[in-house]
Amino acid sequence: MSAVREPRIDRAARGREEPDVPGAWSAYGTLLQHLRKQAGLTQQQLGDAIGYSLEQVASVERGRRPAKTAFTTAADRALEARGVLEVLQDEVDRAKLPRFFRNFALIEAEVVSRFSYDPLLVPGLLQTEAYARAVFAGHCPPLSEETVDQLTEARLSRQKLISRVPMAELSFIIGEEALRDPVGDPEVMREQWQLLRDVGALRNVEVQIMSAGRGFHPGKNGPFVVVESKEHRHLGYFESQGVGCIVQDPADVSAFGLRYGKLRSQALNVEESARLIGRLVGET
Repeated sequence: MSAVREPRIDRAARGREEPDVPGAWSAYGTLLQHLRKQAGLTQQQLGDAIGYSLEQVASVERGRRPAKTAFTTAADRALEARGVLEVLQDEVDRAKLPRFFRNFALIEAEVVSRFSYDPLLVPGLLQTEAYARAVFAGHCPPLSEETVDQLTEARLSRQKLISRVPMAELSFIIGEEALRDPVGDPEVMREQWQLLRDVGALRNVEVQIMSAGRGFHPGKNGPFVVVESKEHRHLGYFESQGVGCIVQDPADVSAFGLRYGKLRSQALNVEESARLIGRLVGET
């Protein structure tokens, strides 16, 4: 096989690279380059073998662009890497998340249980791709299309928690306003309602709806999450306006738990919630 020759890269262009490249992307790119060279392939040859352009392969190797799952699967097979690249995919996807959320995402991926209250939007773990994309597309200030793509991919990747083995116990209380206030077009909402109905039928998932006009309740202060880690430690989390906070003080976490228990008793039960979601699906 011919010797591996790399395209020349202008030094000035290197200086214009994104300065805040996540370490996971750089590490993945370095490993990809090493495996490719071991296989005696140029970037063009690897791209041809896996269905990606030279520019895409070069961008991934330099850590400027995160690898998608399809890229990783194809590259791992073409380079006979025996899953070496695939084990890094979760880290690559997690680094696509907003910086303020990454630490909690690490905890969330391995929780024993996760209970959340979301009054205004369908929670990220239950969003369809179209709904998530519409949420990110409405960000202020506006995000680039590439950033919207990356954030959407990262959000969908988090949803592995729903079907993970061992299973996590998951409870979602969602404000009725989140179901009725349209995000995207009617088809986006219909698909979203259908997903809520289907996921709510899983053995490890409970979906409850907090009725509109319910009056004052402990969720009026905003959304929050309570989790039990794999070490059986209880933690809280909340975020607002692009700022997230992990709550570790036992007294504060206990208060979160008490509020969630009260919300659970005040929301529609699981069966009533399923009927409400079913009516929304049937109305469209």
